[in-house]
Amino acid sequence: MTLRSGLLVLPLAAALSAGPAAAQHHHGGHGQPATPPYAGLQVRPVKSLSDQQLSDLRAGRGMGMALPAELNGYPGPVHVLELADALGLTPEQRDRVRALREAMTAEAVPLGKRLIVEEAALDRGFAARTVTPTSLEAATSAIGQTQARLRAAHLRYHLAMMDLLTPEQVRRYGELRGYGSAAERQQGG
Repeated sequence: MTLRSGLLVLPLAAALSAGPAAAQHHHGGHGQPATPPYAGLQVRPVKSLSDQQLSDLRAGRGMGMALPAELNGYPGPVHVLELADALGLTPEQRDRVRALREAMTAEAVPLGKRLIVEEAALDRGFAARTVTPTSLEAATSAIGQTQARLRAAHLRYHLAMMDLLTPEQVRRYGELRGYGSAAERQQGG
């Protein structure tokens, strides 16, 4: 996983928690005003989602949603396919991993698109100044439920990989991905 795509971990919560700090006057060095942290984001089609996040959601990419699985020794189907030769996957394993990847994508893409629609609706509501406490609660609840379903979808396929790979392949996957051995992951280093 690369950090270029960022994490889609409740972008609304991140924006809300940063709000008071962003509202304060920022200074750069030598008493000069610094560029506000959100300058330029107001022109995004969906304010809470970057172009990369929009692309990732439309394509069904994980965006770091499965990190608890990935970093604790549960390989992901996309990366297993990328490492198929180094892991010594059998033809049957390759076919099953491909099927899991396709199923994951088929599940994640509609959820990603739904999340985009929900975030865009919230954005439009604020732009039109029509958001009320009731509509805000409904919109953020729907967004949270979609995010949860999308994250569960990605995590579910990491779980499924454990039935498909041998313990040695799982160990090798961790090494190839740069995570070290299972013992090192358990110790946090």
